Amino acid sequence: MVKTTYSEIRAYTPGWLALAGGLGVVIVAALAAVWHMEHEGHWVTGMTNQVVWGLPHVFAVFLIVAASGALNIASIGSVFGREPYRPLGRLSGLVAMALLAGGLAVLVLDLGRPDRLAVAMTHFNFKSIFAWNVILYSGFFAVVAVYLWTMMDWRLKRFYRPAALGAFLWRLVLTTGTGSIFGFLVAREAYGAAVMAPLFIAMSFADGLAVFILVLLFAAKSTGRPLGEQMLTRLVRLLGLFVAANLYFVALHHVTQLYFAGRGGVESFVLAQGGVYTTLFWVAQIGLGGILPLVIAFAGCGHAARRRATMASALVVVGGLAQVYVLIVGGQAWPLDLFPGMEVASSFADGRVHTYVPTLAETVLGLGGVAIAGFIVLLGVTALRFLPAGLADTVEAAEDRH
Repeated sequence: MVKTTYSEIRAYTPGWLALAGGLGVVIVAALAAVWHMEHEGHWVTGMTNQVVWGLPHVFAVFLIVAASGALNIASIGSVFGREPYRPLGRLSGLVAMALLAGGLAVLVLDLGRPDRLAVAMTHFNFKSIFAWNVILYSGFFAVVAVYLWTMMDWRLKRFYRPAALGAFLWRLVLTTGTGSIFGFLVAREAYGAAVMAPLFIAMSFADGLAVFILVLLFAAKSTGRPLGEQMLTRLVRLLGLFVAANLYFVALHHVTQLYFAGRGGVESFVLAQGGVYTTLFWVAQIGLGGILPLVIAFAGCGHAARRRATMASALVVVGGLAQVYVLIVGGQAWPLDLFPGMEVASSFADGRVHTYVPTLAETVLGLGGVAIAGFIVLLGVTALRFLPAGLADTVEAAEDRH
């Protein structure tokens, strides 16, 4: 095993203060947006009694799903024994916990009455998938914290592999639970499919790795740490495989929907006649977030590994946000089928496609979750040794062994 040296980053440098200050401003703005929405009411948002999950939920679900996928690098190095990825395990765990914290912060602040969170955490209805997710999200922090402890404390090395396996299984169950929120909602025709669980797992692999690569690239560049070209090439190709898996399950989901006679309307809406949702699906999700990253990952486009990693990861993040937006908001925009086989029309907008336009307050709240995740990562790499000091040499030495 190649020995890896880890070190913290220097605090209170001009760059550190600028980054911390910028993230802090976004977090304060997000809290102001929450105060505005809570005191004025949700009429100041784009949400209605038909579209009750808006842009903040899009950010929250994306961050939660990406948290599971960000831990994948640590799992590849520990559970599957791929030595070149092992030096990145600590940062992988930190990014995973930070993303989940950011996503849950947005989720709690967007649901209304965050002061009653204690009720949801002490009174469980185990027939509700939401109750199970409270346990899964809370357990994820504990499991990953133990996993990181075994990585960083040599006295606990004998517990390293059991902790790694436990974290790997827990994150799969967590993402399954998140996907099942939509898979179990049979009232919404765009949801209600068992394929939602594996779709969310594939989505988490791609989105989480993309976010992790961007964090790794920024950390290496801002701290002057070497980052090997071979590792970046590996990461980009792995990202391409995850993107391909995501595209496969997206196709499987829509083929399954088209197979059911009663789902033709919602599929026509998403794939052809949905306006902004159709555009986001084909242009942002499939084109920019799917096909183009595959071309960058495997064709190369003549760019260096660092640039390919940056472009592919940024595009996957854009496509991932579009995918969650189409799934969550587009699924609610399509009217409920209250009386199958009959046309429904009333002054209450029954039977009509619902509109939703996100407001500035919702956008700022969603970005606040991203800022919270970034601030947690910044504090983590400042206080503890999460970043390898010489990744390029470690990677090249590990590569030579294979």
